[in-house]
Amino acid sequence: MLDPALFDTAAGAFATLFVIVDPIGLAPIFVALTIGAAPAERRRIAFGSVIIAAAILGLFGLFGEAAIAAIGVGLPAFRISGGIMLFLIALEMLFEKRTARRSRSAQVDPDHTETPDAPRLETDPTVFPLATPLLAGPGAMASMVLLTSGTKTTAEEVVVYACLALVLGLCLAFFLAASLIERALGPTGVNLVTRLFGVLLGALAVQFVLDGLADYGFVTATGG
Repeated sequence: MLDPALFDTAAGAFATLFVIVDPIGLAPIFVALTIGAAPAERRRIAFGSVIIAAAILGLFGLFGEAAIAAIGVGLPAFRISGGIMLFLIALEMLFEKRTARRSRSAQVDPDHTETPDAPRLETDPTVFPLATPLLAGPGAMASMVLLTSGTKTTAEEVVVYACLALVLGLCLAFFLAASLIERALGPTGVNLVTRLFGVLLGALAVQFVLDGLADYGFVTATGG
């Protein structure tokens, strides 16, 4: 029988990381970044960006809490600031600002002489902007610190990393099938899914803030 604590950890970690990383929302941007690439090159970029992002987020999960402690920042403060940052991302998603911001981040031509539809692979997008900041962005880094710091057992911590691997695996699948997904959903479908994820992320962000306030004694009870 599945331990309820492990189930709660898995559900919260998967929901948080899936919403933050947003595999569906990244699929059209991946298509734009790899227009004109051969199928083999597109697969190489997809695998490379996911592997690099996994390494970055894994390191933040392992050492992020120690790093913030070393600079004198308490974990409750990091929970509150991380929750506020995630809430701002949720607002961007709800008001369709996040897609525009990510699209601007995806512009790898500093002179802006190319259009988004023009073939361009002179600069490899594997590390920037795909691995970071699109996959392993500030929100995902903060989420890994918050999720791993909230675990009480080794099993719960393993579950968090398993959820990270699952979410990045979904990213890889969406990248490999990005063209099909974009045609199936269309612009309206992508916008609808993004807004639904924004509502969920907003609730999760508030929970992070409440947990931080509870650590300081400002609130006496939190959900979940």
